[in-house]
Amino acid sequence: MTHPAPEPALLLTDNPAPHVRRFTLNRPDKRNALSNALRGELFAALEAADRAPEVRVMILRGAGTCFSAGYDLSPEGARQPLPFHTAGGPGQWSRHVVEGCFRIWDLAKPVIAQVHGWCLAGGSELATSCDLVYVAEDAQIGYPPVRMMSPPDNQFHAWLCGLRPAMEMMLTGDPMDGAEAVRVGFANRAFPADKLEAEVLAMAARIAKIPTDVQQTNKRAVHRAMEAMGLRNAIRAGTEIQALALTTDSSRETFARFRQSVTAALDARDGAFGDYRTGEKG
Repeated sequence: MTHPAPEPALLLTDNPAPHVRRFTLNRPDKRNALSNALRGELFAALEAADRAPEVRVMILRGAGTCFSAGYDLSPEGARQPLPFHTAGGPGQWSRHVVEGCFRIWDLAKPVIAQVHGWCLAGGSELATSCDLVYVAEDAQIGYPPVRMMSPPDNQFHAWLCGLRPAMEMMLTGDPMDGAEAVRVGFANRAFPADKLEAEVLAMAARIAKIPTDVQQTNKRAVHRAMEAMGLRNAIRAGTEIQALALTTDSSRETFARFRQSVTAALDARDGAFGDYRTGEKG
């Protein structure tokens, strides 16, 4: 009698250098789509590492061809329970996303995002919740849902990238490569794809030289300055705008397409622009 092969782990964990813990999103066949199950495992693993005395810095990356193409929009993904409680009512999902991002933001220890390939929608929100972001030069980073659905759940764009770049991203949904991501302030540095992992590990090793009791106050000092300027309040307020956007006719039509076929809905959204997955067909 044969037994079915066990399901692969959603999240891989390793310790590639002293005091460094690395997490790998492991749904490569789904372009590391962020299902609630995967998100729940990730939050639990990050919080466990934050409590572990031997860990001083964490790295987050994706398996396969990309970092993450965004939230899991499949019917199966939608049925999974949220990984933690968020008050219900209109805007629950966007509030939940923002609360998740601030869970990472509020960790004591630094978290590094190692971004290659697609980093889209919820994937870009996950990356921006990290303290440092290093990208491959040929990475593709964007928020295409602004084309037919709504502004982002986590509206970080103006805070990280400034008024003009943020407005262009919001009004087009176009992707940017790694070099552009550094230029506008989304990322710290860009490297050739084949050097990204080594460069990230080198930076993690430098950060790990500093004890956690010192590093957590260094990290918090930067965050408190951003919060004093209104970042946390503004991003939380953005969840209400996103909830309002989901009541438009265009947004409702888009969700109806997703319920019928995720692939067809993405084609309808991006076909006129000839990018993202529709650009891969050429």
